[in-house]
Amino acid sequence: MRLTEKIIRAVRDSFDTLLFFATMAVKEDFRNHVARAGVQSMHPDKRIFILGNGPSLGKQLTRLIENKAWESGDIMAVNFFALSREFTVLKPKYYVLSDPQFFRKAGHSERVKEMYCALAESVSWPMTLYIQYYNPEKFDYAAAVGHNPNIRIVKFHTTLFRGFRSVEFWCYRRGLGSGNFGTVVQNGEFIAMLLGYRTIELFGVDHTLLDGLAVNEQNQLCRIASHYYDNAPAEAKPIFVNATNPPRPYTMHTYLAETAELFRGHEVLADYARTQGIRIVNRTRNSMIDSYERCPLP
Repeated sequence: MRLTEKIIRAVRDSFDTLLFFATMAVKEDFRNHVARAGVQSMHPDKRIFILGNGPSLGKQLTRLIENKAWESGDIMAVNFFALSREFTVLKPKYYVLSDPQFFRKAGHSERVKEMYCALAESVSWPMTLYIQYYNPEKFDYAAAVGHNPNIRIVKFHTTLFRGFRSVEFWCYRRGLGSGNFGTVVQNGEFIAMLLGYRTIELFGVDHTLLDGLAVNEQNQLCRIASHYYDNAPAEAKPIFVNATNPPRPYTMHTYLAETAELFRGHEVLADYARTQGIRIVNRTRNSMIDSYERCPLP
């Protein structure tokens, strides 16, 4: 790298680092809420299973339950898992929500209401619900889950760090910054590392985000989005940026840019895990993630 390029990069990283701390000061705070809340109890092997939303999760859950493999680690679920029949079987210790549809009016839907009702009515075991610190509309999570005494609500930071890598990892060790690179699973990984887990296993993280892309005759970008909980055959539908009012459609450029950022985020989390001696294992067969050790379920 030439001297001029080094100078430009140093200036840019300095500006981005200062901007990060300024943003944290205005939008969030500098407390490690995850570490402060701590862990109510941790599996002796310090092993955790994070369940994504990919279509492969259905078959994986069957194997986990049949073989009782889920007993060998703690479970973290995300998004709409509370609506599945496996929810009350596996009894996740942790639950993570980060998509704007769960706390902004513009993205609210009947399915979101059903998910909160399921949490309110079904959780009869100790569970920690992790939610974004940034909550501009003051959404009341405690009321949404019916003030269920079994659910403990803990905030986590979501301001994305840009700047010097050494400062970035310094922030991560203190619970600042975020794994919020585009998917709730990455937030789950970051939270698991903050809690002290040494082995993180990922299930249902297919990340087939480029499959089924098409542009219809109205110039709308469409995609076949498939999740393990979908019952109807998947079909290509226009995709929109979450929680914007009115809904703002993705362009091919913005969608590919966000997808690239998501996969960059996995590389960052993999690098950070290595510096902490933490093992992240992708157990999803045919997953598009290439950043972690792969060991798919048979």
